[in-house]
Amino acid sequence: QVQLVESGGGLVQAGGSLRLSCAASGRAVSNYCMGWFRQAPGKEREFVATITRSGIITYYSDSVKGRFTISRDNAKNAVYLQMNSLNSEDTAVYYCAALPARPGNYYATSQSDYPYWGQGTQVTVSS
Repeated sequence: QVQLVESGGGLVQAGGSLRLSCAASGRAVSNYCMGWFRQAPGKEREFVATITRSGIITYYSDSVKGRFTISRDNAKNAVYLQMNSLNSEDTAVYYCAALPARPGNYYATSQSDYPYWGQGTQVTVSS
C-alpha cells in the first residue's frame, strides 16, 4: 500500500502563500486519485481539493476555489497544494489522501472514499 507524508505547513500572515507537498512511497502515486483535506480546531475534517490520476481534472471546494491549486508530479511520486491569499479560516491541519484509481477520469470528494492518509501538516494563518 502507499504511504503518504505531508510537508510545507507553517505559520503565515493573512494574504500570504504556502505550498504543501505530499510525498508518496511504497506504491507509484500514478495509481491513485489524490486529495487534500483539512481539519480546523473543533471542526470536522473537510474536503479541499482532488486531482485525477492523470492530472487532467481537478476539483475544489467552494471555499478555496480560485485561491488553491492542486497538482501532481507522477515522476516524483508527489502531489502539491499551492495555497494563495490565505486567511484565518484556512488555519487547519492539512491531510493528503490517496484513492486507488478507477477507470476514466475518476475523482472523489468524500473522505470515506480515501483509504490511505498522511499524518497531516499544520497550517496557521495569522491575521
